[in-house]
Amino acid sequence: MKLKIALAQIDIAFGQPTVNFAKVEDFIARASGKVDVIVFPEMWNTGYALSELTELSDKEGKFTQNLLARLAKKYQINCVGGSVSTQKAEKFYNTSYIFDTSGNLVSTYDKVHLFGPMNEEKFIAAGNRENQFELAGVPSASVICYDIRFPEWLRTNMSQGAKILYVVAEWPVQRVRQWKILLQARAIENQAFVVAVNRVGSDLNNQFNGHSLIISPLGEIIVNAGENETLCFAEIDLSEIDSVRGEIPVFSDRRPELYH
Repeated sequence: MKLKIALAQIDIAFGQPTVNFAKVEDFIARASGKVDVIVFPEMWNTGYALSELTELSDKEGKFTQNLLARLAKKYQINCVGGSVSTQKAEKFYNTSYIFDTSGNLVSTYDKVHLFGPMNEEKFIAAGNRENQFELAGVPSASVICYDIRFPEWLRTNMSQGAKILYVVAEWPVQRVRQWKILLQARAIENQAFVVAVNRVGSDLNNQFNGHSLIISPLGEIIVNAGENETLCFAEIDLSEIDSVRGEIPVFSDRRPELYH
């Protein structure tokens, strides 16, 4: 089975949800008819305008959900909707929504590991569950940015049979080398494709330079979207996963009773 994927490596307008919603709609329209799945970066509705979440965050995620559901159905495209800042009850979250081609909400996930150097934990509440789902007929999982530094969390997500790991991020330029290495390691150790989308542009305190990636189960970089805003297309062959997992059966050779 082959899957066509679009990486929507966008520049996020800081604290301007209306501008960002329009850009997401434009990118989905541009990908229409070309791919099975489109993937967006982290916190694309507001950027890290954390001190302004009371005014800017999406209440209960309703606007984002309605937009992505409508566009996914209209353009017949599966959408890994990156993540957005949301307000649920009295708390704020960094939330990912995933929709299928019928506009159905397939999965929702609140970021579990909050990133102290960007003060995320001072404004946002952490999620508390993993995120597995089926999209385009493929068992998949997704996480958000800082989550990739916790391999035990990735294994918790991937050990249920996922063949693709989607990663959405706002990963600063000074650590982009680690971004690549960590993602390649996650692909190798989980014998799965990694589809990772990072933003470009800047906010008040950070510079981002993309390098969104698709990585094979052997850790080879299939696509690197470079450093500019772009809609990057690629195709992956899911049959590679069975071949790799057959040669080295890491999942069946695990000793989870020893892992604490």
